[in-house]
Amino acid sequence: MKLYFETYGCAANQADELVMRSILKQDLEFSEKIENSDILIILTCGVKGSTENKILARIQEIKNKFPKKKVIIAGCLTKILSTKLQKMFPYYSLIGPDQINDILEIVKKVANEEKVIELKSKKKLKCVLPKVVKEVQPIVIASGCLNACAYCATKIAKGMLKSYPINCIKDAVEYAVKHGAKKILLTATDTGVYGKDIGTNLAKLLKELVTIPGDFKIRVGMMNPQHIKPFLNEVIEVYKNPKIIKFIHIPVQAGSNKVLKDMKRGYTVEEFKKIIMKFRKEIPNIKISTDIICGFPTETEEDFEKTVKLVKEIKPEVVNISKFYPRPNTPAKEMKQLPTKTIKERSRKLSEIYIKIKKDLITSNS
Repeated sequence: MKLYFETYGCAANQADELVMRSILKQDLEFSEKIENSDILIILTCGVKGSTENKILARIQEIKNKFPKKKVIIAGCLTKILSTKLQKMFPYYSLIGPDQINDILEIVKKVANEEKVIELKSKKKLKCVLPKVVKEVQPIVIASGCLNACAYCATKIAKGMLKSYPINCIKDAVEYAVKHGAKKILLTATDTGVYGKDIGTNLAKLLKELVTIPGDFKIRVGMMNPQHIKPFLNEVIEVYKNPKIIKFIHIPVQAGSNKVLKDMKRGYTVEEFKKIIMKFRKEIPNIKISTDIICGFPTETEEDFEKTVKLVKEIKPEVVNISKFYPRPNTPAKEMKQLPTKTIKERSRKLSEIYIKIKKDLITSNS
């Protein structure tokens, strides 16, 4: 029996694929071509509406081209759109993000013509050592979060925070480095909240990981401002270690405190700026990445101009700009939406400003 993987979205999904391959490779074979496979596993992403539409179209295409193929739909969309997916693809199996470690049993059931629907959240995740290694190795340190953002459907999929123990993560990094990994991508729904459920934090994890011998670098995934604030100095100190890539991804989402409050983000613009300034003061060569959502339902023109002002002020090296799109079963979906034209215009304007910032940064560094 041969399996085919198709993976969309974040580094966590890529890491989940490696875990599943590690579990399955002892019993089964893999195919790089869909037509040569017996079972398809599709890891989905539910962060953006555009991504959702792309994935649904792709699954429909697979259904049309390969009507007799057995398909397992995994990842975030299975929980965000469980009813819709079961209606669109009634013969396909659906598994949630917490079922990754059960993949061997699930594949065996599907191979025996059983349709599997497993979407329950687990209170604790089983520690599995990924034994499929890439030069750039994504490793999940936690799933779920402690936020309740008004626009986010990922919380529906991932649920509450579940952190892996430090020793489990350290074993995974050691194994990856020993088997050729040169860059480790630490990923989570929010790396900043790592460990709060098990009595530790991100700084303590990083202090352990930088003691691992070998020629490798660690890149830390997205961290929300309010969660790293209590141990910011510790994080900055460990970031000075040569094994840590001098890059932080801290989303601000909006430059207006009113909009941040409506988004239920849990911090202020001023708190975000203090964190950025502290990193830049202590680590001058740090690269800043942030996220902006244009067109949140309560965003006025004045609010948007505050976002523009913030971006011009902090001049991030990377700005990920998203046009607001209402996600299913979120509070923001029930709000009165802004005109699509307005959202597109704001996104375009901010993109042009960011392009200029990038050009200026390149010129100043050359």
